[in-house]
This record gives sequence, structure tokens and C-alpha cells, in this order.
Amino acid sequence: MLKFSNEVLELLPQKPPFLFVDKVMERGEGTIKTSLTLTGEEDFFKGHFPGNPIMPGVLLQEASFQSGALLMATMSGKGLGVVTKVSNAKFKNFVKPGDELIMEVTLIDQVSNAYYMKGRSSVNGKVVMAIEFSCALIEE
Repeated sequence: MLKFSNEVLELLPQKPPFLFVDKVMERGEGTIKTSLTLTGEEDFFKGHFPGNPIMPGVLLQEASFQSGALLMATMSGKGLGVVTKVSNAKFKNFVKPGDELIMEVTLIDQVSNAYYMKGRSSVNGKVVMAIEFSCALIEE
């Protein structure tokens, strides 16, 4: 079973089993680096694909979105980050049980409550996904 840092549990509205960041590794001005260690016990591996499990691309995207939400939370305080646009998603390698997925998200621009970001995910230094996305920070 995954152990999530208290910071992740406190800042993200998502909760297990729909939480795809287990810790914040680094933070900089307009950047964040997070990780998710996959145990192989995650439910999605059971059906995607039996005998050759890989993490679904849509969940790789979600991990970047959640990392972006953590960045937004540390910059702006409370609110709900809602994805408003996804573009240029590129999948380059597979993520398998036992991998440590590293997500790096960079804020490109902010206009009012709109955040424009780029994400890059890797395993063992190899890029598995690159994506551009925008989110709106909605006050709760």
C-alpha cells in the first residue's frame, strides 16, 4: 500500500484510490517535482493489461495535473484546480509496477485564476510523457 505524505493529503482534494502523487520532492519558483512509487497493487494494473501491466496514459496525465494542483496550492492558497485545456500530450515509454514515476511541472504563465503549465514525467531518467495543460483555480 502506498504511503502519501501529509502535505499531499492536506493540499490535494483527491484522495486514494484516485491520488497519483505520493510526495513532493522539490519546489522552486514556478516549478514543482513530485513522485509516485507504483507497487503493482493498484487496481488499474489488474485490467490494463493482464500479463503485461502498464499505467494508463490518462492516469499519467492525471498525475501531472495533480502535481500542477500542488504547485497552484503553494502559490495561491486554497481553491480547487480544474483542468480547462490539455494539448500536445506525447507518450514515449511505459510505466510498470515497481517504477518510481517522477513528475516535473513548470508554470509558463498565469492570468488571473488561469494557470498555464508544462509537465514532463520520467522513470529512471527516461521521459515517459510530456504535456501542456491549463487549469483554473476555483474558490471553494
